[in-house]
Amino acid sequence: MHARTIIQKTLRVPRGTAASGDGAAVARQMDAVLAGVGFKATRELLEHVSGMEPGAAIDLATDVVGAVRALVGDQAEHNAYFLDFPRGVPDTVEFWVSCLRAAFAAANAEGLIDPRPAGLLDLPRYGRYQHTYAELLAAHDELVGSLADRVTVVRLGGTLGEETEALYRALAESVTPLGEADLGLLAELADVCGDVEPAAVPVRENRAVLNAARLAAGRPLLAVDTVVDVLRTACQASGGDVTLAEPTRFRGFTRRERRVLLAALDGVVAGDEGKLGDVARFARRFKRLGERLHPHDYPRFPGAGAVFAVARGERTARSLAGRAEAAFAAHDVAGAAAVLTAAPGMLLRSLDRLLRQANVAEQDTVLDAAEGVLGSVSGRVLCSVREHLVNRVETDTTRVFTTRSRRAWVTEDTRPPLPRTALTRACALIDAELTARLPRHERLMVDPAVLDVALPLSGKASEDGFAVLPRGSRGRVDGEVLRFFTYWRQSRVRTDFDLSALLLDARFRFLGHVSWTRYQDGGAVYSGDLTEAPDGATEFIDIPLGGVDATYVVPQVDIYSGEGFDEVAESMFGWMTRDHDQAGAPFEARTVRTRSDLRGTGRVALPIVFARDDDGAWTATWLHLYLSGQPSFNRVETNHAGTAVLARGLLRRDYLTVGYLVDLMRAAGTEVTTWEPGTPTDEPVTFLGIHEPEHLPEGSEVITLDRLNRLIPA
Repeated sequence: MHARTIIQKTLRVPRGTAASGDGAAVARQMDAVLAGVGFKATRELLEHVSGMEPGAAIDLATDVVGAVRALVGDQAEHNAYFLDFPRGVPDTVEFWVSCLRAAFAAANAEGLIDPRPAGLLDLPRYGRYQHTYAELLAAHDELVGSLADRVTVVRLGGTLGEETEALYRALAESVTPLGEADLGLLAELADVCGDVEPAAVPVRENRAVLNAARLAAGRPLLAVDTVVDVLRTACQASGGDVTLAEPTRFRGFTRRERRVLLAALDGVVAGDEGKLGDVARFARRFKRLGERLHPHDYPRFPGAGAVFAVARGERTARSLAGRAEAAFAAHDVAGAAAVLTAAPGMLLRSLDRLLRQANVAEQDTVLDAAEGVLGSVSGRVLCSVREHLVNRVETDTTRVFTTRSRRAWVTEDTRPPLPRTALTRACALIDAELTARLPRHERLMVDPAVLDVALPLSGKASEDGFAVLPRGSRGRVDGEVLRFFTYWRQSRVRTDFDLSALLLDARFRFLGHVSWTRYQDGGAVYSGDLTEAPDGATEFIDIPLGGVDATYVVPQVDIYSGEGFDEVAESMFGWMTRDHDQAGAPFEARTVRTRSDLRGTGRVALPIVFARDDDGAWTATWLHLYLSGQPSFNRVETNHAGTAVLARGLLRRDYLTVGYLVDLMRAAGTEVTTWEPGTPTDEPVTFLGIHEPEHLPEGSEVITLDRLNRLIPA
C-alpha cells in the first residue's frame, strides 16, 4: 500500500523507518508548500521529518505534498479560457461574432474559396486555450491571504504497516456499504492484509470482497450464510460487480476454487433449505455460474446441486418475499407481517406498506411484530427506516427516488398518509432501540458544523474526494464570492464537458442560467467554453453571494459529447470561497472547501445545491446525483424543469443527521459540550467534528468525516 493513499484517506502520514539524520531544511520546505495549498503539518510530523536522513525526508515530504495537492485537485494546471476571468468576460454573442470574424480573416488570408464554418467547433479561436497556464498566472495578482482561508491539519501516524492494517480494518468492519472507490481499495488491501482477521464484517458486499481474496489464497470463506453471498464472491473473483447491480461474465475457476464455492453453497442449503428461496431472484446468474462450477462433477455437495436445479427451473423454491406477497394479495396484513418476522430487516423496510394497508386493529399487530424483531435489525436499517418515517409526517405531491448508482427521478406521490398514532409509536420504538445500542461516551465534544451532516448510511450516497459529505448534508458557505469548477481529462476521444448553473427563485421557479450559451446572468459569470481536454480542461463559475438574484443556485456538469464521467481519465467538481479583494488565480488550492470525483453513469451530474435563507446566509446541500440525459448535446436549458423539481424534492426532504444521534446520546445521559476553536479542555474527550483539531488531550477519541459511520450502531 502506497503512503499517498493512506494520507489521502486519513490525513495521517505513515511514519518513516529510514536512518536518522538532519532533515530540518526539508521539513521547513514541506511546511511552506503545505501552507500554500491550505494544509498544516503538526509539530510531531515536522519533528519526525527533521530527524530523518535528507534523502528519505525528501521522499516522505514528496509523498505528503503530492497526496494533499491531489486531494484538493491541485495536481492539475487549472487554466481558464478567458485570461482575466472573472473580469473581462465578454458578451456571449459578441464573443461568437469575434471568433467568426477571426476565422473569416484567417481563411481570406489563406485564399480559401468557401471559408464558412459548419459551427462553433470549427472556429479556430473557439473552445481551445488561447494562452498558456503561465500566461494566466502572470495576468493575475497574487492571492492575498485571509483568516477565512482553509487550514487542514496533517498528522503523523504509525508505521506504513500499522496504518495499512488500520485502514483495512476500518473498511472491512464498516457497518455501512462502501462506495465504489472504497470497495476497490478494500480489494487491494485484502490482498495485502490477508492474514489480518477483522473483528466482524457486517456488510455482505465487503464480506464478498474479502472472500474473493481468501478464495484466491486457498483459505476458507468467511461467514457465508446465504446463497447470494457465494454469488457475490464469484462475481468479485471474476472481476465483476459485487453489488449485483450489473451482470458478471464469470471466469473459469480452478478445481480447488470450484470445490470451495460448491461446498459453501452446500453448507448454506444443508442448514436450511428455505435458503433456496433466494435463488429465483438471480436465477439467470446462478445458471451462468453453474456452467463454470460443474456441480454434476461433485455429487457430495447435493445442496449445491439443488441451488442450480432451482436456477434451471427443475425445482421450485418459494421465497419468503413470495409468501409475503401472497398474504398481501389476500389482504391479510397481519399474515404478511407474521411471514416477514423471519426476515427482520425486510419487515422493517416494509413497515410503511404494512401500516398503509392495515386497519386499526392490524396496526397494533404490525407494530408488535416490528417491536419483537427490532433487536435483530442492523443499526443502518433502523436509521434508514427512521429517516423514511420522518418524511411521512407531512404529505407532499412529489416523491424522489435515488438508486445505489446515484441516479434520480421524481414521480407523483400517491401514497395515503400514515396514521399519526402508528407513526409516532414506530418512531419511538426505533429511537429507543438505537439509544440502547449507542456507544457510551463520558464526555462528548461536538463541532457544531457536523450536526447537519447526514448520517452516512451508504458510501454509495457520496463520492470520493476532500471534505465531501453524504447526500443531504448541509454546510455553511462563508465568504463574499463562491466559485465552483469542474475539471476533466479525456482518455481516448475528444470530450466536451460543460459546467453550468441553474438559477431558481424561492419557489424553485426558473430565473436564468449561466453556461456556454450565456456567459453572464443575474450576477453569475462563466469562465468560457472548452470543448476538448487531451491535457485536461477546467471551467469555472463565479457567484457573488451578495449580488446574485437567485435563492437557489444548482451547478450541473453536462456531457455535450465524448466520454462519460466513468470513462474519462479524470473528472472532478469542487468549490472555493474568497473575498472580493483577495485576487489570485482562478484556482487557488487553499481556498478550496471541497473537491469530489465525478464517476457516475449518467450524462448530467448534479453534485450540490447552494441555497440562500431569509437572512441572506448561504448553505450548501450535497446531492451526488446523475441524470440519464441524452447521449450527446446535453444543455442546462433542456433539463432545467426536471432539475428544479428534483432539487425542490431533495431540499425539502428531512435527512437523519449526526445531530439526531447526538440528541439521543444527550437524552441517555452523555455530557455533550460544544467545541469552538481554542476551546480549552484538560481531560480526554470524544471529539466529533469535520476535521480533527489540534491539541486535544492525550487519550481522546476522535470521530471525523472518515469515521462518521462508526456512530451508527451495529
